[in-house]
Amino acid sequence: MIRVVVAEDSLTVRELLVGILESDPEFRVVGQAKTGAEAVELAIRLRPDLITMDVHMPALDGFEATKEIMVHAPAPIIIVSSSASQADVELSFNTMRAGALMVVAKPDNPQSPLFNGRREQFVAMAKAMAQVKVVRRWATQTLPATAPASRRRASGPPLQLVAMAASTGGPAALQRILADLPGDFPAPILIVQHIATGFVAGLAGWLGGACNLHVKVAEAGDPLVGHTVLIAPDDRHLGIAQGRAVLSDAPPLGGFRPSATHLFETAARAYGASLAAIVLTGMGSDGVAGLAAVKTAGGRVLAQDEASSVVFGMPREAVVAGLADEVLPVGGIADWLREQATQGAP
Repeated sequence: MIRVVVAEDSLTVRELLVGILESDPEFRVVGQAKTGAEAVELAIRLRPDLITMDVHMPALDGFEATKEIMVHAPAPIIIVSSSASQADVELSFNTMRAGALMVVAKPDNPQSPLFNGRREQFVAMAKAMAQVKVVRRWATQTLPATAPASRRRASGPPLQLVAMAASTGGPAALQRILADLPGDFPAPILIVQHIATGFVAGLAGWLGGACNLHVKVAEAGDPLVGHTVLIAPDDRHLGIAQGRAVLSDAPPLGGFRPSATHLFETAARAYGASLAAIVLTGMGSDGVAGLAAVKTAGGRVLAQDEASSVVFGMPREAVVAGLADEVLPVGGIADWLREQATQGAP
């Protein structure tokens, strides 16, 4: 049984979320909160397996409540957002930096023809997130910049392209990496981030506001130039041809569109040994097949380490498959990229 606390100030939405969760026999809603302070109190008293968190609540918003919960009673937290506006998205992603696992849109009106499909997706996501092992965060904690878990020196010419993939926990990891890179970083960066539909533009704005690079949602034909970060749009594969971004409606790969494997394979064909492919925190194994193509083409592969990953799923698959040249904490990835871009093989 998965015990859930639902934190939502709107009675209508709160009842809808409770109804969706309890429609599945694996869930039991053990507490309901209409304020952030109530959410913290219930988390400490009930120790639930999962918390769904609204970001806009009176007295203590979802961001502050999440920080308190992760210090005093750590639990998997899903942000349930009513809006994809830039302000709401920024608050949602800041809440993820504080320890929440992911952001999802609030369910549609039950009369909507999309309701049943999205209800099933929400329930499946809630089940998956409830299994994530979260850790206590101290009030002053930042993402770690510790020594690397392993070092196997990659070699090759200076980088001309960086391709990154992430899922659960990815936004905070991406923000850390991009913020640590200089504004004149010479290689273009392409990203596949698995995220709920409607939030990718907000993600681009949030990341761009935290770094000195130009961050945007990729459009067909965008040139791949230095100082620029392109993020795959909703439900489109992001690839590369002739130095430009290519978007594709081809079928999902491994259940994903955009797919990290698609990005890595097209990048490997276009850039070969001048490519660095990075797999970050996330569930599943998207990207591993593409990393094999990167290695065959002579490119470099880096995986985020377990200690700094929210979910050591995608990186673990790369390591187990023997495809990772190096395994680094998130705080060491930007230094590695600067080194590889400016010096090539040390």
